[in-house]
Amino acid sequence: MAAQQITLGSGPAISDDTDELRSLRRSVAALVAKYGRSYFKDVVAKGEKPDALWAELGAAGFLGVHLPEDYGGGGGGLTHLAVVIEETAAQGCPIFMTVISPAICGSILAAHGSEVLKQRYLAGIADGSKKMAFAITEPDAGSNTHKITTTARRDGDGWRISGQKYWTSGVDEAEALLVVARDAAPGPDGRPALSLFVVGTDAPGLAWQPIDSALQLPEKQFTCFFDDVPVRPDGLIGTEGHGLKQVFAGLNPERIAAACVANGIGRYALARAVGYARDRTVWSTPIGAHQGVAHPLAEAYINLELSRLMAARAAALADAGLDAAEAANMAKFAAAEACTKALDQAIQVHGGNGLSNEFGLADLWFIARMFKTAPVSREMVLNHVAQHSLGLPKSY
Repeated sequence: MAAQQITLGSGPAISDDTDELRSLRRSVAALVAKYGRSYFKDVVAKGEKPDALWAELGAAGFLGVHLPEDYGGGGGGLTHLAVVIEETAAQGCPIFMTVISPAICGSILAAHGSEVLKQRYLAGIADGSKKMAFAITEPDAGSNTHKITTTARRDGDGWRISGQKYWTSGVDEAEALLVVARDAAPGPDGRPALSLFVVGTDAPGLAWQPIDSALQLPEKQFTCFFDDVPVRPDGLIGTEGHGLKQVFAGLNPERIAAACVANGIGRYALARAVGYARDRTVWSTPIGAHQGVAHPLAEAYINLELSRLMAARAAALADAGLDAAEAANMAKFAAAEACTKALDQAIQVHGGNGLSNEFGLADLWFIARMFKTAPVSREMVLNHVAQHSLGLPKSY
């Protein structure tokens, strides 16, 4: 069943305060709407990738809208990419690779990559012809990045990486991995420093296996194995041993981009619910005329608009070169809550139809629910706010 396009309120976020941003949102919406929810569902059901949509987003300049013009980008900022990511999801196509390749990896390379790495990858990331995956999570490290055990050992002018990563998204469709690894020897504080490396997915010693996941996404999740994987001398990002600081060039964009996917899913779900509530008639009255249906939808809309404003604020801070950590974390937290509540209410409004795959809502549930856990758990966001915003003692 094709998704009915419903205009909610003013459509654009209140923060779309320039003609440029409003035009960008309209252009992305028009492009993605040509494909729509049915295309995305069909791709996922077949185990394929949304290659046609991805290629068109890249060709239009949308995937690299935030990257430097000197490397094939649009010269905009995270504010622009946030619009692209949210609007793509709002049309029923939540492509998680938009978070991974352009937002995380593209941002880190643009901020810290050598000229060689920028020339090698950024233009391809911008036009969609190259994808990069991000390998940071490990089975025994969780949110504690200092416990990473994947190790990079010096080998002549280069390195060799050994270890394991998991929940690495999209490695099967990427040309390269951006890998966070520890040094072999401890630093002055007794803990090995971290470094960032670019490893081609065709590198000898690199293997991966899929994780059986409930996520109905085209991006598959993998456990990656690094068995003495060689890294070229020019594969190092930035300065050796400064990886933890450098990785934050991608983590704030990651949280903001993830918030935008969640906000887009919430908008899509709410639009479907509003359309159904207008058309579905019981006892000669549209169900949307009943406050028991209308009020939860109105509340979901309010929460989504507040969440969208928080995401836009975080992106604006990042673009201004200011500390965006608090805002980025809060944006991700708010979006996860708003998205799951909007989707849950949309399913409820549809009654039994909400559980039918025909109506394009039920298969979004685990994607929406994921944002309470990833890319950072709601508990770690609350820890960050309690410690850094409220000045409470560290609890972990």
